[in-house]
Amino acid sequence: MNKKVAWITDTAALLEQSFIEKHNIHVLPLNIVFEEGAFKETIDMTHDEFYDKLRTAKVHPKTSQPPIGEMVQLYKDLKAQGYECAIAVHTSSELSGTYNSSQTASKMANFKVYSIDSKIGSYPMVKMLEVGKSMVEAGHDVAEVVNHIENMTLNSELSFIPSSLTQLHKSGRVSGTKAFLSNLLNIKVVISFDNGKVVMKAKVRADKRAKNYVMDLLRNDMKKAEIPEVAVINCNNIKDAKTWREEILQEFPKLKVIVIPLSACVGVHAGEGTTGLSWVKY
Repeated sequence: MNKKVAWITDTAALLEQSFIEKHNIHVLPLNIVFEEGAFKETIDMTHDEFYDKLRTAKVHPKTSQPPIGEMVQLYKDLKAQGYECAIAVHTSSELSGTYNSSQTASKMANFKVYSIDSKIGSYPMVKMLEVGKSMVEAGHDVAEVVNHIENMTLNSELSFIPSSLTQLHKSGRVSGTKAFLSNLLNIKVVISFDNGKVVMKAKVRADKRAKNYVMDLLRNDMKKAEIPEVAVINCNNIKDAKTWREEILQEFPKLKVIVIPLSACVGVHAGEGTTGLSWVKY
């Protein structure tokens, strides 16, 4: 296959700059809307600046998808640069309208975009881009590559543990009473992606039990599938994430375990201090 294919994603994947440059990925920034206006993630503020702002915000911020006009312009630019089509891997359509807007913008720009609903965010999106790009370079047909990535969306896992329910309450995800009682009783919740939707998987006492619940999900999957790598994800909590990484390596010394931050848009809802695990089954 000799088609010139562009690759697109959004900041829910939170790609490292080196990855973006190496693979020539076009990234559409999600927006974090504070009282004074919208800020483009990774462009208008750093992660440290975001969390500093989040701690002092009088009105809780919201998140929004990239403007469709930016998508249309990107697609027109890619077409003008000689690309025949693009493959766009976007965050779950249950959480953002980015995937749907991508399809609409493709028609408006008269440029073929294979939009993929990752049904998730973060680490699995990175792997989808990485695997898909290598397949294209190896000469696989675009339709085959898209089909393979769509299969990956069915085999991707991500579970996280908010440090408290305070932020989820501020973002309207839980009631004030539930948040107060949970914090008072040290109740921890485990939140996972289930076919694109964010669902509460468990409610347990203490962080240790919550981590063990997530570890059990990993252990069970490792018995049934090949999992070469696990990502310890976190919202501005690299200290606890690194500790969790060491704990995983003690149990699975041959497993590759990396530590990566979550998108600031996740931080808006899950809150600072959140940790979790993510992996893809092969």
